[in-house]
Amino acid sequence: MENHPTLLSSPENLPPKYGNLITVLSIDGGGIRGIIPGELDGEGARIADYFDIIAGTSTGGLVASMLAAPNPKATNRPLFAAKDIVPFYLEHSPKIFPQTSGIFAWLINTIKVLLGSKYDGKYLHKLVKETVGDTIMLSQTVTNIAITTFDIKILQPTIFSSYQLETEAELDVPISDICIATTAAPTLLPAYYFTKKDEHGNIIKEFNLIDGGVAANNPTLVGVREVSKKLLRKPGEGKINPLDFDRFLVLSLGTGTNRNEHKYEAKKVAKWGILNWLLDSGSTPIIDCYSEASTDMVDYHNCVIFTALHSEDNYLRIQQGTLDGELASADKATKENLDNLVKKGEELLTNPVTRVNLDTGRYQPVPNKGSNQQELKR
Repeated sequence: MENHPTLLSSPENLPPKYGNLITVLSIDGGGIRGIIPGELDGEGARIADYFDIIAGTSTGGLVASMLAAPNPKATNRPLFAAKDIVPFYLEHSPKIFPQTSGIFAWLINTIKVLLGSKYDGKYLHKLVKETVGDTIMLSQTVTNIAITTFDIKILQPTIFSSYQLETEAELDVPISDICIATTAAPTLLPAYYFTKKDEHGNIIKEFNLIDGGVAANNPTLVGVREVSKKLLRKPGEGKINPLDFDRFLVLSLGTGTNRNEHKYEAKKVAKWGILNWLLDSGSTPIIDCYSEASTDMVDYHNCVIFTALHSEDNYLRIQQGTLDGELASADKATKENLDNLVKKGEELLTNPVTRVNLDTGRYQPVPNKGSNQQELKR
């Protein structure tokens, strides 16, 4: 990646940026743990230069939008470089998730979680609108994006995708609204309502959205799907078979997991009621379980497909699986915890490349692959 290719004049343009290769970047949800994939920027390249589509969920959706939003001071250039992401999180996370301590504060937070969202989201909403701007539209990104949300009124995922705009123009909404919606994590931040209006001010579509993590916390397949749908509409364009996975080059970045902590046991959980599933030891077990299950199933599916097509080298999943305690929290925004997340991200670069074993479902080092950093450079 020594030479930056010239950006296409429109993110809708084909063929892909690297000949016949379709390049996909996917970033998981995970709150403040977005620091972990933010550390994987290598030499601080403009990520939008290298990927035909960036898919993101929740905090990953925020990062994807920041990397693809246009810079008003530089024509066809992104607002943020990858190297800007971690400093952004370190500066603003403590204000998005203000921390309290003591028994009384714990009691107040517990009541908040049971009766409403833990945080009011006002700082996040203001920050997003000031940073990304509330007039930059989905159609104006410098590369294609696909951001997941979930509409609680119609009980269906809503994917804000650059590729969808040809058939669903009502999805062309401000990037800031998409960011706020995809990060509206149940129990942590309030659901988000906004509308799309026509030139006369009439509402043509309304959105009742929460965090996309309830639908696809790992949005890798969302990114692959959006590109495939585009190509299926125009199968002759770019001379690419949409079902030919050896044309896909996919980088999937996780935000860490605490699976090695062995936090829950059936004997204990068997005695739980609804309140325990909603709140136990400062976490939300039912959300943790659904999130981890969907995240791993997407990775497992990708491994099966790419392996079956002898294209294993075209799919790289980087995940930090050794988080425990406060490190696994989505909102523990103390300086100490944020600094430790930075260290975990740096450590992840030196970790060996791993891949799920299709027989056991467990992750294991890939022979002759070296570290994640070496594989990223390749």
